[in-house]
Amino acid sequence: QVQLVESGGGLVQAGGSLRLSCAASGRTSSSYAMGWFRQAPGKEREFVAAVSRNGGSTVYADSVKGRFTISRDNAKNSVYLQMNSLKPEDTAIYYCAGDRGSTIPPMTSTKAYDYWGQGTQVTVSS
Repeated sequence: QVQLVESGGGLVQAGGSLRLSCAASGRTSSSYAMGWFRQAPGKEREFVAAVSRNGGSTVYADSVKGRFTISRDNAKNSVYLQMNSLKPEDTAIYYCAGDRGSTIPPMTSTKAYDYWGQGTQVTVSS
């Protein structure tokens, strides 16, 4: 079992940047592929980015490719999402998730993820 806690959300103007962090406890995060998902009001939760257990493989949603970067530091049991050139349509609650699987590239479906954090709000103003 692993517990996930997100941080780093907030209010930012369009074009700005934020860095989200996800701290894992309970089991070492290196046992899991890790992903970031987001959910805007009235919409389904959607995939944003994912990274394999050792950080060697990453995958991104087309909507964030080139703007967002996912990374992990297994020594710190943490995963990060650097978000640049933010747009109002990036406004959502962002969730960190852990997948016990080891597929390469990592999974992009919410159904593949076993553990979820509580989320952190990101609001981008125009």
